[in-house]
Amino acid sequence: MKFKAPMLVVADINQTVEFYKKVLGLRVVMDFGANKTLTGGLCLQTLAAWEEFIGTDEISFGGNNAEIYFEEDDFDTFAEKLKKFDIEYVHPVKEHSWGQRVVRFYDPDKHIVEVGENMKAVCRRFLDGGMTPGQAAERMDVPIKFVTACMR
Repeated sequence: MKFKAPMLVVADINQTVEFYKKVLGLRVVMDFGANKTLTGGLCLQTLAAWEEFIGTDEISFGGNNAEIYFEEDDFDTFAEKLKKFDIEYVHPVKEHSWGQRVVRFYDPDKHIVEVGENMKAVCRRFLDGGMTPGQAAERMDVPIKFVTACMR
């Protein structure tokens, strides 16, 4: 058994492709019309095709019960870029207890998209801010081995 890719059902596949292109920089790598694969392996499926596949039109969006997750090396620049778009936020940028900054927002079909600061960048931010490797490991709740690997 091998997991292949996540797939999101979307009402307007072209609008959704454009959203992921503009906001996250993804592009189409395979186009089968009603199904498109974007860079990173994210697949989009049209609502009409999905209804046919599963034999029902009882499809709902916006359940707030799952998300797709991305990490960004330059989180500050990404957070600034987001301000250019008319998007609905789940929440603005916040920092989790382990120090990682994240933002969550909805795509056009109310799927939650999370973009988090790359964990190595979190570690470097703490070290550059004067924390010792031991303090950074404790703050991030990670093994010291992870911190020392980030120092290379």
